[in-house]
Amino acid sequence: MIISRADTADLETLHTLTRACAEDLIGKGIFQWNDYYPSTEILATDIARQELWKLVYEGQLIGMIVLTTLEDAVYTTVQWPLADPNPLYIHRLAVQPAFQGKGFAQKLMDFAETHASDQQYSSLRLDTFSMNKRNQRFYEQRGYQQCGLIYFAKQSEHPFYCYQKAVDV
Repeated sequence: MIISRADTADLETLHTLTRACAEDLIGKGIFQWNDYYPSTEILATDIARQELWKLVYEGQLIGMIVLTTLEDAVYTTVQWPLADPNPLYIHRLAVQPAFQGKGFAQKLMDFAETHASDQQYSSLRLDTFSMNKRNQRFYEQRGYQQCGLIYFAKQSEHPFYCYQKAVDV
């Protein structure tokens, strides 16, 4: 298993991965991702900013995660429990459906937390869909604290819960 920065040659495979995850979620009645999100353009921007990391297992790209310092505008209303002038945000964590439940999402989160510590960020922030109970349990078991909600109108009428965790430096 290798986690490394994605590059433009990975774009189509990454978009195929996110589409497979969207279809899998929709099949489970979870309307978190759709035709609008995440788009090829969003992924291309993540790659250009060198913020998209890919997980390759046995020669196959099966997972991804975005680590960014950019705060989405919707986050400005969130009352983050840890006042942090320099947090790291996690977006678009995805694992190919055939490989889910095998610890790969844990490996991507371990990587994110280690990266945040190595780069001396003091907290990690993320959001997850309120209708995706599995993801909520996943983050809560890792020590993330729910601290607010936001809405993405183009994704769902339901809110997304925000989470934060202090980084062990």
